[in-house]
Amino acid sequence: MRAEVLRIARDWIDTPYQHQASSRGAGTDCLGLIRGIWREIYGEEPETPPSYTPDWGEMSDEEPLLRAAQRWLTPIKAARPGDVLLFRMHPAGPCKHIGVLSAPDRLIHAYWGKAVVESFLVPYWQRRWTHSFAFPPIQQRDL
Repeated sequence: MRAEVLRIARDWIDTPYQHQASSRGAGTDCLGLIRGIWREIYGEEPETPPSYTPDWGEMSDEEPLLRAAQRWLTPIKAARPGDVLLFRMHPAGPCKHIGVLSAPDRLIHAYWGKAVVESFLVPYWQRRWTHSFAFPPIQQRDL
């Protein structure tokens, strides 16, 4: 499964950044990338995401991205390439970024204002990484 996730994620590289979009080659944001991977593996998405702001400085007790990940992905303790990482941009804020670990030191994610990129998992991202998930095996997925 992880190899398939990586193959699909790499197909999205260079897709322009577009807030709340999820169309390979046309436009996507970080959540849209994960949604696109999900669609290619499983078919239709399990739920429609609510409208959300691009504000990484948002302060809220709400955790819609984390809660959705907990509903549909498998929590794991040690991430491996092909797993999904969530990031909290402010220690007291909600998780606001998501990407796919592509190597022990690399991340595929939609980079705000640019495109889907594969970048180093530098200390900036390492400090903000809060949760790890795996895509569930196809036979265990419950839509």
